[in-house]
Amino acid sequence: MTDWTPIFISMKTASLSIFITFFLGLIVAWGIVKLKNDSVKIVLDGIFTLPIVLPPTVVGFFLLYIFGVRGPIGKFFVDFFAVKIAFSWSATVIAAVVMSFPLMYRSARGAFEQVDSNLLDMSEFKIFWKVLLANALPGIISGGILAYARGLGEFGATAMIAGNIAGQTRTLPMAVYSEVAAGNMGDAFNYVIFIVI
Repeated sequence: MTDWTPIFISMKTASLSIFITFFLGLIVAWGIVKLKNDSVKIVLDGIFTLPIVLPPTVVGFFLLYIFGVRGPIGKFFVDFFAVKIAFSWSATVIAAVVMSFPLMYRSARGAFEQVDSNLLDMSEFKIFWKVLLANALPGIISGGILAYARGLGEFGATAMIAGNIAGQTRTLPMAVYSEVAAGNMGDAFNYVIFIVI
């Protein structure tokens, strides 16, 4: 019998991560587009898109290093809040945000850069909401869909920082892997169909 908790964990993870990624991607893309210094733009763009080119396990290693109980952020949370981030559901969200952020950021940045600069002669607030966001909406929606799908399908970084704990951190890709490793091809097929849909 198929365990449906990976579906719920994945949907919960992808939903929260797209909420974070969507707004973070918009803010960062808008900030990069407004930057005047091209050298700084290039460096920051490289940093923000790095998770696309690095193997997911390498990104997961860095996340584990940062958020593990001995890492700077992980140790802080353990010491001051008695909260362990690594190998928790929060870790699945962090992995999904980090891995999906570049897709949202690049799509939003590209969409913002395609807006005619002659339309941008109002206050910053009006420019963003009435001109830039309205004209860039198709690219932004595309980035949101790509980021959501990436968050839903994240495997490598999630395996490193969140593990594969049944009922807690086992997302759909982790469940597919576990079922195939156990020889339960029928259950793995059910998960794969859900991911594809």
